[in-house]
Amino acid sequence: MKVTRALPFLPLCRRLLPSGLAGLSLTLLKATALEIAILAGHVLLYPSGIAQERRSPGTLPARDTAQLPAEVTPPVVLLHGFIDNRSVFVLLRRSLAQHGRHQVESLNYSPLTCDIRTAAELLGRHIEGICERTGSSRVDIVGHSLGGLIARYYVQCLGGDLRVRTLVTLGTPHSGTSVVPLANAHPVVRQMRPGSAVLEELARPAPGCRTHFVSFWSDLDHLMVPLETARIDHPDLMAQNVLVTGIGHLALPVHPAVATGIRQALDTAHTDAGTPREAGGLTVA
Repeated sequence: MKVTRALPFLPLCRRLLPSGLAGLSLTLLKATALEIAILAGHVLLYPSGIAQERRSPGTLPARDTAQLPAEVTPPVVLLHGFIDNRSVFVLLRRSLAQHGRHQVESLNYSPLTCDIRTAAELLGRHIEGICERTGSSRVDIVGHSLGGLIARYYVQCLGGDLRVRTLVTLGTPHSGTSVVPLANAHPVVRQMRPGSAVLEELARPAPGCRTHFVSFWSDLDHLMVPLETARIDHPDLMAQNVLVTGIGHLALPVHPAVATGIRQALDTAHTDAGTPREAGGLTVA
């Protein structure tokens, strides 16, 4: 899948730079411009997502089990990243709804959260509530950045594989990221560092884990150092790694091409064989 957008100054850049360097520089330029635009838009939307999502009996209607098997389209839970909130998923949520995923909820965890384990326990209680309201025995989760790590901890360490059918992670530091050393003042950031106690727990054997994992990782993700840390490489997990080329960290939960990949992952991941494999890449040029 390829999305192309033209910028008026690209021909000039191509003439001024060597061909190989020009291609890389132009890709970086476009990705950086997109990241800035997304950041500006998200700053405007951020206040709308500060409060927890309102839930009513009509938000997630119970299924008619006589007409539709409960496991065909389970509810989707969206989990945001570090110092963020549910507003980051406005476009993804719309995309899911337009393609039949009407049972979607977002969970806000506090920016003051100091422990991934505590946030994972909160996620577990949230999921139990969704299952009780909808009558569904399982859910799908899409987690951006830290949100993906919280969801993975819930699945692997708190028995969440009983509830989570598919976990999709977007730019999540599964092996730890070394970006911005000064941010170590925050306890959660320290838990996202290579070799942290939390990451060591996730690296332990996880035999029989029932959740299917799909990780989207970008070759231009400035928050993943090294880039490959956003991959899931665990011998006991059913995991697919999808390389996204041409966009950065902030674009992963909002880009339409990635949204299409997420929908496909939710629709098909559970039908794949139970062995880790490399999925096809996604190019956004």
